[in-house]
Amino acid sequence: VGSEMCIRDSLYDDQNIFAKILRSEIPNETVLETEFALAFNDIAPQAPVHVLVIPKGPYVCYDHLLSEGSSEEILGFNNAILQVIQKLELSPMDGNSGYRIISNAGVYGVQDVPHLHMHILSGRSLGRMIEKD
Repeated sequence: VGSEMCIRDSLYDDQNIFAKILRSEIPNETVLETEFALAFNDIAPQAPVHVLVIPKGPYVCYDHLLSEGSSEEILGFNNAILQVIQKLELSPMDGNSGYRIISNAGVYGVQDVPHLHMHILSGRSLGRMIEKD
């Protein structure tokens, strides 16, 4: 029901801010651009490093991309995330301090923009995402 709800109840709005950025109607500070994705610095960063990675296709949330995207789009989007992590030297696999990736989906996920986007955050300790009960 989760993925169906995201796709069925949240129609893609081609006037959302990320669609406008993809059409170059709104400027951005590009970190990386590939055939399938655009990565840019968040205009209201929540950490010293706060990059958004968005697919170039009209996908509302991650399960929408996974269920309806082509293999090339899925791989290309995920590869763009890897390229950002490598470009910004964030990976603990390379001796760096690490990062957090967040994607919000739907009402429970508190998704503000109906276009899939991954937040890559780093540059300081980010604390626990959800407190333990």
